[in-house]
Amino acid sequence: MKTIICDIDGTLIEYIDSRTAVHGVYNEEHKPLPGVIEKIREWEVRGCRIVLITGRRESERKRTKTELNRIGIPYDMLIMGFADTGRVLINDVGKQGQCKAHAVSIPRDQGFNEYDWNDVGL
Repeated sequence: MKTIICDIDGTLIEYIDSRTAVHGVYNEEHKPLPGVIEKIREWEVRGCRIVLITGRRESERKRTKTELNRIGIPYDMLIMGFADTGRVLINDVGKQGQCKAHAVSIPRDQGFNEYDWNDVGL
């Protein structure tokens, strides 16, 4: 079973700039990016744990959860308030040099259809 840690804005849904949000509130309906819902649901069925992380404030948790549920994005954990000015995943190497962690950076608002998920074992 794999754990997938995924950003929200610009990765799962169309980017919503917090600077244009009214008083930091995300009032817009969330719009999923191409291939995102299908791929996330596939990973869930395969038993992956899905952790969503966002720079959004904790005060936006209820609205964020409501929108994620409305568009059908399953997840196991939602981590709020972690700015996306840089995130680094650090993990050990498995037996016989097996890579146990990967980082995937995709262009903002691209969606999941253009990436070969086999490259990271998904």
